[in-house]
Amino acid sequence: YRPPLAWNELLAFLSARAVAGVEVVTATAYQRTVGIGKHRGVVSVSHAAEKNQLKVELSAALIPVLVPVLARLKKVFDLDAGPQLIAKHLGKIAAKNPGLRVPGAFDGFEVAVRAILGQQVTVKAATTLSGRFAAKFGETIATGTAGLTHLHPTAERIARTSVAEIASLGIIAKRAEAIIALAQAVLKGQISLEPAVNVEEQIAQLIELPGIGEWTAQYIAMRTLAWPDAFPHTDLVVMQ
Repeated sequence: YRPPLAWNELLAFLSARAVAGVEVVTATAYQRTVGIGKHRGVVSVSHAAEKNQLKVELSAALIPVLVPVLARLKKVFDLDAGPQLIAKHLGKIAAKNPGLRVPGAFDGFEVAVRAILGQQVTVKAATTLSGRFAAKFGETIATGTAGLTHLHPTAERIARTSVAEIASLGIIAKRAEAIIALAQAVLKGQISLEPAVNVEEQIAQLIELPGIGEWTAQYIAMRTLAWPDAFPHTDLVVMQ
């Protein structure tokens, strides 16, 4: 990566939002379960600051999908960012946090679901719901790593889930409907949760789904579509 990198700040962000069973964040590393195609395993990412690199350790079972795993991790830590360019544009704002970046998504559907669960609730409450969601609908995986027990539920799995099943976790029905609608739209190819050529079109299509408003669509664009112009301006904290 191009230095500086606000590693501790990135780790703190991911730690506060870690999905129980899917992600574990320690004082020095980010760990998570991975399921790509038929391949299952875990990855662990730590910081080699002296080399301006991140060190990645992964299960042998993931070697056949090493390239997509590394590409996803680059998005999680926003390694393509140009911190000098950011600092030039943001001036004093950036000076307080050199190398600060926007955490991306290892899995677009995972973060999009998290965005819906985070509507009008605290980060802690959304994180609790995310853990329940993964435990109920995610595939169980034996990892040998403490705290890593499930893959995050896929769009395919959630598309055939009922509102009542999701609501049983303490998730209000409207959000359950939104999550299912999102999963179905992803399966039909109406929504792409990867960096897209026409982000504005993707945002418009997200807003057309029930239960997804401007804030949620902008948040998804920021973290899953890697759109530099994403701005969740209707967020209460941002407005303050």
